[in-house]
Amino acid sequence: MNALSRRSACPALSAPMQTGDGLLVRLNPVAGGLAPKSLIGLGESALRHGNGIMEVTARGSLQIRGLTAESARLLAAEVDALGIAVRTGVPVESGPLAGIDPREIADPRPLAERIQIAIEEGELTARLGPKVSVVVDGGGQLTMDAVAADVRLKAVRAGANVQWGVSVAGDAGSARPLATVDADAARDMAVAGLRMVAEKGREAHTRDLSERQLASLAGWHSFAPPSVLPEISPSRGEIDQSPVSPITDAEKVRHTYTFVREAPPAELPISPLEGEMSGRTEGGAVERHHSPVGLFHLHTSHALGIGLPFGSMPAQNLIGLATQALHLGSAEIRLAPGRAVLFVVLSPAASALLQATAATLGFVTDASDPRTRIAACPGMPACASGRIATRAIAETIATECADLFDTSLTLHISGCAKGCAHPGAAALTLVGDENGAGLVVDGTAKALPAGYRPGYDAARGVAGILAAVRAQRHQGETAAACLARLRAAGIAELYRRN
Repeated sequence: MNALSRRSACPALSAPMQTGDGLLVRLNPVAGGLAPKSLIGLGESALRHGNGIMEVTARGSLQIRGLTAESARLLAAEVDALGIAVRTGVPVESGPLAGIDPREIADPRPLAERIQIAIEEGELTARLGPKVSVVVDGGGQLTMDAVAADVRLKAVRAGANVQWGVSVAGDAGSARPLATVDADAARDMAVAGLRMVAEKGREAHTRDLSERQLASLAGWHSFAPPSVLPEISPSRGEIDQSPVSPITDAEKVRHTYTFVREAPPAELPISPLEGEMSGRTEGGAVERHHSPVGLFHLHTSHALGIGLPFGSMPAQNLIGLATQALHLGSAEIRLAPGRAVLFVVLSPAASALLQATAATLGFVTDASDPRTRIAACPGMPACASGRIATRAIAETIATECADLFDTSLTLHISGCAKGCAHPGAAALTLVGDENGAGLVVDGTAKALPAGYRPGYDAARGVAGILAAVRAQRHQGETAAACLARLRAAGIAELYRRN
């Protein structure tokens, strides 16, 4: 095992990543879910070998914090002993209710598995960067719309059949659509796009592909023979779709793919939105999606979604919740994008009892809970890089200003300028540095703050801003729209003086 991994890499079980509070590992179960006893075992391992903090990320991964090089090895051995197979290679994600949601258009797992196999057979994993990912979304009650990916496949109905919309570089709102095709072509297009990315190097993503490459990728399925994947030329070219004379099917197999030298990259109207809402970037999720918190109807039972406040919980609390779920008959626990866990196969009565237990333990049990609108890293004292007590500030604001957190408003509280919890822009960002708690309006933690106040008093400054929103908001106006009217200079003044 490597003791440390570079910060830009994903902190897999075999390659922990150094953070401010020790080493961090991220686990993604291959089977998609965990038995309650397995989650209990992981929590006990986190208490033995880490600092007792466990997280579920914005993409639905499980993180264990506060490890050392030696304890990370011991943790990995215990994960093996629990029989938990963890995912390696390029992530191909298919959603927390995949295969059990009666409302999904198609079960995405078979297509996801075919893509994973094609990636492995094409030996692409070693040539792609650790942040490259694929989403295969079957639709339903909990879509993957908010999860950004290099390649997205979304099930759509086409009469009595199912087809797959293929898009690249973003979440459902920002990704660039390419084509709607059958499952075979969708698989081939996904892998062809990843080959193009691989030719550009391990720092590349589909957002780095040129307009000509994207156009060739969008059009190649219309003339390519079934299940033939284009090889990208050493010159990093793309498929030449210039008109040619009619050829036979046999000739297509041999000669379909010719290449032209790549044109200079063009700026694309694509936002990669690589962010994370727990403790470290994983490639992002935005908040335009159905909440994973709540009760979801399955074919013959229910799944109950429970959120982790700011994506984080003491391991002992997760152990207590999983123990109660086991007693109530839950057979499986699935991790959900949006920093939540889903307890599968429950009766309505059992769900109500588990929800009550979760509320007592401090979990998020209501989708309207203001804590779902706040991104807060571990901060001080958990993280050595943190300059402010992020989670304490977040809890105070969520409690005192709960009525102002509508779905338009996102608050980011970062212990330092790295902005690990939410690399993208937020309506309001508090960032800790040597001057205290700085306020950034409509920007990221890396931006120059418009005003400061002491870290211990930052919550009162934000409360002053939100009080002004309460007083000045027009009927029907969102909190974000009201903030826009107040302008950055006015907001900064409210923060400083209150």
